[in-house]
Amino acid sequence: MRKPDLPERLYLDFDSFFASAEQQMNPALQGRPVGVVPHISEFTGLIAASKEAKKLGLKTGTSIREARERCPDIVIIEARPDEYVKLHHKILDIIDTVLPIGDVRSIDELVCRLLPSESRQAEALGLAIKAALREKLGSALTCSIGVAPNELLAKIAAEIDKPDGLVIVRPEDIPRRFLKLQLRDLPGIAAGVEARLLRSGITTVEELWRISPKQGRAIWGSVEGERFIAGLHGYAVEKQETQRRMFGHGRVLPRDWRQPDKILQCARLLCMSASRRLRKERYRAGALVYGWRIKGQESISVEGVFPPSRDDHCFLTCLGQLHRRLLMHPAFRGTDFRRIKNVHIYLHHLSGEVVDSHDLFDEPQQKQRQQRWEQVSDTLDRVRKQFGSDALSLGSSIAPGSYIGGKIAFGRIPDLDDY
Repeated sequence: MRKPDLPERLYLDFDSFFASAEQQMNPALQGRPVGVVPHISEFTGLIAASKEAKKLGLKTGTSIREARERCPDIVIIEARPDEYVKLHHKILDIIDTVLPIGDVRSIDELVCRLLPSESRQAEALGLAIKAALREKLGSALTCSIGVAPNELLAKIAAEIDKPDGLVIVRPEDIPRRFLKLQLRDLPGIAAGVEARLLRSGITTVEELWRISPKQGRAIWGSVEGERFIAGLHGYAVEKQETQRRMFGHGRVLPRDWRQPDKILQCARLLCMSASRRLRKERYRAGALVYGWRIKGQESISVEGVFPPSRDDHCFLTCLGQLHRRLLMHPAFRGTDFRRIKNVHIYLHHLSGEVVDSHDLFDEPQQKQRQQRWEQVSDTLDRVRKQFGSDALSLGSSIAPGSYIGGKIAFGRIPDLDDY
């Protein structure tokens, strides 16, 4: 495995992206504590906090009630994912004038591959990117940049001096530059991996540094542990491309939506949104998972299977059956509907859009019926794309909050067509 002798990756991570985006789009919010929420409700939590709010101890997940108690002057704003997507593409265009973008990792993170000549002027390139963003967007939307021999170390470096930092780690700086960090400061070490490390007697980054890649594989339980330790030591480990496994959406429910008919209505809208994405990427699904997260309990879910399908009618029919099963689920029986906090659906068992062969016992009428519903779904997609997301729908299009199914998960950037 190759060990670079120059910093070959530049990692850029925007600071408090959603909240900073709101401040950038509305100068009256600049310098003020801002919290962004998925929908306006006193019973939800922040999905982003501005730099000013973070200084007061607020962070992602802080409840609105706690945020107001800690900071009475906080401005609460409902998220506008379509505006963030537009801003994201504008940002890419600006950065590309300074340095070619290698990979976009999320709505607010990207990585650039540096040539040897670029590696030697990494600091100047980082400052040039920051200057271009300030000039063409403004000063509210800042970013932190890390430069290092590989992507893992560059991402770690980008977190060291937030906000608005620029940290360059050369091969000779490894591991000294990282030894004072906590295990959870390293990307890829969440609660589960940290617990495994602690059980193995590893409590510090320095102790983690001393283990071999093979030991990392044993602790992680997969090749990812081996790759992580090799990356931590500065080897050129490339991020593996992931294969699409499912299409899914979830939604936190406001209190006035925590009743059976509205829960199902929300789930139907989530299902149709996932179904549109599935068709757009030319897949079929053979199974649907439907679940609820209940306050004070683990999530409960049920699954339905069907022949490879791509139409809303199939998925919604299955969803209706699963909803009835969840109502009778032993883990839910006797529970107050007001305790259901979140609804989620997943379409999985994916296959290509074109089905080459069919079961010997497929009924011609059933096949024709499926084809007609596929044509209906395709027509709905075209109408929505031309006239807007609320132009036509199977059933009610009223949703709990805005942008149903268009929420930005940090690892997925929706198309503007999703809105």
